[in-house]
Amino acid sequence: MHELRFGLTAPAPCSYLDLQQEQLVFLLPEQPVSAALYQQLLELNFRRSGEQVYTPHCPACRSCESVRISHIDFIASRSQRRLLNKAKRMDWQYTLCTRASTNYFPLFAAYICHKHADGTMHPPAQDQLDAMLNCSWLKVRYLEQYYQQQLVAVTIVDETAEAYSAVYTFFHPDVSALSPGILAVLYLLQCARRDQKNWLYLGYQINACQKMAYKAAFLPQQRFIQGQWHSFG
Repeated sequence: MHELRFGLTAPAPCSYLDLQQEQLVFLLPEQPVSAALYQQLLELNFRRSGEQVYTPHCPACRSCESVRISHIDFIASRSQRRLLNKAKRMDWQYTLCTRASTNYFPLFAAYICHKHADGTMHPPAQDQLDAMLNCSWLKVRYLEQYYQQQLVAVTIVDETAEAYSAVYTFFHPDVSALSPGILAVLYLLQCARRDQKNWLYLGYQINACQKMAYKAAFLPQQRFIQGQWHSFG
């Protein structure tokens, strides 16, 4: 990796943990970025937000642990197998697309208003979604889930030569009971196997944040802790 220049954001209230302050280290935007460089940064706990690449660097907290899963090692739990079988019986369909099949904003807005009305992403805005959907230096793909021939869930997925990285999942409130977020991970593992990707990255696991708890159920997995990847499960 060539020499890179980074910046540090000012402290701000954490979006996930009460009473905590967050800071981010980010790659300064004048530097050229590529999918190959991003793959190296993924391996060092970085993520993408729009065109920007960042990693948490909080003054008094190290709770954000990047999670990745190998489709070779992954073993679905009993509850995950039941969920897959239920979706199959209901003729639930999915496809990993290279371009959006329709305008995703109505689905995104319905999800934010239902799930995150008290969060920083409310009210939903088109530019929020556009920043996740588009990246000039990286392939972005879209895992679409369908029920009764209707689009009900979308996962934005970054692609590198070695990995898929799940950026964000949103879905229609009416299908919450079928856990489309969990299905998205299970389907992406199938896609990673099909497309010969080494890893599926799931973003950050924060043990004290209930909204992140589902990630810990995909085992075995690796988490980036204190500068190294550690295996769990």
